[in-house]
Amino acid sequence: MADSRGTNHRLTTSSRLTTSSFLVLGFIDQLGEASPYDVKVEAGRTVAPFWSMPHAQVYAQCDRLVAAGLLSESRQAGGRNRRLLKLTAAGKAALEEWLADSTFLPVEARERNILKLWFGGRPEVHSPVQLDEHRRTLTEYEQLAESVGVLLTRGQREALEFGIRYERMMIDFWQWVEQRGK
Repeated sequence: MADSRGTNHRLTTSSRLTTSSFLVLGFIDQLGEASPYDVKVEAGRTVAPFWSMPHAQVYAQCDRLVAAGLLSESRQAGGRNRRLLKLTAAGKAALEEWLADSTFLPVEARERNILKLWFGGRPEVHSPVQLDEHRRTLTEYEQLAESVGVLLTRGQREALEFGIRYERMMIDFWQWVEQRGK
């Protein structure tokens, strides 16, 4: 069940699902069966530019989701005896409910250099670096779109398009900051 902000879903009185929980459920659903390490690798390879999740948090989320009955756990026979996770029926239902929830949540832009500007950081110091980095990231996203664009699902392509548009907006912003100083 969504709270008033739509951010957490109640499993029990002691357990809540967060966006990070759904990141884990989503990747395990896409992969069919996965270890926490597989989830970490897949998140780093795909959604990290717009949703980062520390390595330790992936493992903690997996433990929470197993304890909540949303993931089942087995051990891979032989070799490294890897821990493999799969969605349970309850996990699949929770993921489907979350995917269907269109509740609006305002974006919290956590741009460190914008905060620096607020507190007196010098635009002429920050603008050139930010422009270079946002241009580099934009180039990476555009190259990714060209190389794998047809292989992406519609939602994945739209998420990539968000990244491209975000980087263009940040370039426009930092150019504006730079021009104001001249």
